Amino acid sequence: MLLVLALVATILFSLGSGASDASAVSFLLDALSPSSEAALSIRDRIIMQDIRLPRIVLGMMIGASLAVAGAVMQGLFRNPLADPGLIGVSAGAGLAAVAVIVLGTTSLAPLVVIFGSFALPFAAFCGGLATTLVLYRISTRQGRTSVATMLLAGIALAAMAMAFTGLLIFVADDRQLRDLTFWSLGSLSGATWQKVGAVAPIMLLALAATPFLARGLNALALGEATANHLGISVQRLKYVAVVAVAAATGASVAVSGGIGFVGIVVPHLLRLLIGPDNRFLLPASALLGASLLLLADAASRTIVAPAELPIGIVTAAAGAPFFLWILLRKCGVLDL
Repeated sequence: MLLVLALVATILFSLGSGASDASAVSFLLDALSPSSEAALSIRDRIIMQDIRLPRIVLGMMIGASLAVAGAVMQGLFRNPLADPGLIGVSAGAGLAAVAVIVLGTTSLAPLVVIFGSFALPFAAFCGGLATTLVLYRISTRQGRTSVATMLLAGIALAAMAMAFTGLLIFVADDRQLRDLTFWSLGSLSGATWQKVGAVAPIMLLALAATPFLARGLNALALGEATANHLGISVQRLKYVAVVAVAAATGASVAVSGGIGFVGIVVPHLLRLLIGPDNRFLLPASALLGASLLLLADAASRTIVAPAELPIGIVTAAAGAPFFLWILLRKCGVLDL
């Protein structure tokens, strides 16, 4: 309930943050009584309805998707340092999305024609899924997943994806380069209701599937053999988890670019507060992830107003020190 209240407060705060003087209270009064003296001007109404609201909805879905994807990855690999961004899933999704942006009018034109506005999130989903499946295949031997192999393979796959992404950037034209530069740093500035409609089915399906993984992830924490004895189909659990993570990460990367550290900071912070039970951890991660990303977006719009700071810079600046603290604590350097 506290996380729900925090999310509502964050939505209201984000709704009133920005260069416009329109506040959340004035918008709510205008929605309840458009003809009253408190009604917004046409300009402010457009700003609220067509710019801030789709941005808030998209930010909520992306924050929830990245945080839940991180929690599922950590439960699947039984390691609090696992994250879609750290092990190359985001890089693979980003490569596919960049390919659509750069080659969408040439080699990949048939894909754009077939899927239309869904081409970018679909390509990013396929890229994230392919990367996750390759990573899982490399790091699993005789039914056992090696965390060390997973991390090392993820670094290698991310490096390969970044190399091909760099090649595509090299052949991009000036307009595509401007889009890709800002996109690679992460941003919600291009949020529209059309983008929300394009990625919402993928994200909501991925989020809806994760609560059904909670019992299996809890059993998996005791080991795969124990999970099998408890009646959990471990292989099916892994496949569903992989697809859900790829869908959530791929769709997020497609519309917002690279936003890091949400998937590792949120689940780990909640484990310290409410414990490791995935029945509570997964929905709590969705709520806190949505709230934190909205706060980061509000900060990106106000720190250098009227300009806008890429949201990936804000999340990296806040998340990197926290990740370093987790790593040092896990290694025993810090006794906190």
